Amino acid sequence: MELHNEEHNPVHAPLPGLGLRSIKTAIACVFVALLYGLLPDHDPTFACIGAIFGMGADMETSRRSGGNRFFGTIIGGIIGLGLYQLEYFIFPEGNYWVRLPLVFLGVIILIAMCVLCHWPGGVQPGGVVLCIILFNTPAQRIDYAFWRMIDTGVGVVLALAVNYFLSRERVERWFPWMFRKAPAKED
Repeated sequence: MELHNEEHNPVHAPLPGLGLRSIKTAIACVFVALLYGLLPDHDPTFACIGAIFGMGADMETSRRSGGNRFFGTIIGGIIGLGLYQLEYFIFPEGNYWVRLPLVFLGVIILIAMCVLCHWPGGVQPGGVVLCIILFNTPAQRIDYAFWRMIDTGVGVVLALAVNYFLSRERVERWFPWMFRKAPAKED
């Protein structure tokens, strides 16, 4: 069984498995945290998660993984907001036991929506957001759920921007010495 895949274990990287994608992911997270540091009363956690999920090896994989994250977050968020409002309507003080059938219903709706929209990759991130909204939203704070969706979008967009501006082609042109392969060892 082969444990190392060249795509994830670049031979030219100083540390095994640490390549350009890793650096771009870290840069995207720093940009997100920097942006959120300038916004009072905003937590960068979900935006950083969006940036991590949104980073791919190239723009195509970034669009796909970032799109999955963003689409799933929006669908899961909308479903979660609706179910949260339903619970609040029935039990304004909240009721944990009502959330159990609501989370079941929400996951079924989420999966159906993702399949109908031909975006099955949105199920996992959408389910995360759905559960966060149902089980972690402070009472009577619907804006909390709304901001989690916005934060994810910000993270994904920044990841896409970093991936675009720091594409392998650009970085190789700017720093060719980083991509020179070591000469093969003779046995």
